[in-house]
Amino acid sequence: MKKLFLITLLLFSLVQTSFASQISCDKSGFVPVYTVIDDAAFDIRYYSSNNFTGNKINGYKAPVAYMTKEGAKALSIAADDLRKQGYRLLIWDTYRPQKAVDNFVEWINNPNDEGDKTFYPKLKKSDLLKGQYIMEKSGHTRGSTVDLTLIKKDGSFVDMGGTFDLFSEISHPDYKKLTRTQKNNRKILHNAMIKAGFNGIDSEWWHFTLKNEPYPDTYFNFDVE
Repeated sequence: MKKLFLITLLLFSLVQTSFASQISCDKSGFVPVYTVIDDAAFDIRYYSSNNFTGNKINGYKAPVAYMTKEGAKALSIAADDLRKQGYRLLIWDTYRPQKAVDNFVEWINNPNDEGDKTFYPKLKKSDLLKGQYIMEKSGHTRGSTVDLTLIKKDGSFVDMGGTFDLFSEISHPDYKKLTRTQKNNRKILHNAMIKAGFNGIDSEWWHFTLKNEPYPDTYFNFDVE
């Protein structure tokens, strides 16, 4: 009887896990960010080889940024706020297909492909997965996460004290060795995103996820095209 109970409990647990998250290719709840924020700039890194793998990533068939409608609307609020302060948004990544995340993991597990070491100068490639810099499931795949920075209205550079996808303590929002200007620039971006309804993370100053994301348990896998 006890054995039967344990088997039933295990099966129930597996069913619960299967319902906890799901993969979908339905993009009806998404919009291109440029249709919502007409002055945003884009540098979709995973469409190019300018990323830590050194290669274009699976699922990126066009340099377009998609977000859930709710995420894009909230991002437009942040853009409005920053525009009044003299800034525009430069977006590196938003929605990321699950096949892209799988591509990251495959690259980490390939001992013959070092990628671009400048993105992880003090780490071994295997540390990127162990240290949770790269996850097998990413919030980006749920469609309401964005990687971004500030640029001035004329498109010129704003010094944030570090670049996108630099796997280093330099990327921590509260990194102590920043200049006063760099700290202030990060604070401007952070404050605008928090006010618009996003949460940041402790390891990447550029990464924000909508607090009330519409698909918290769904990982999407349609191509960016």
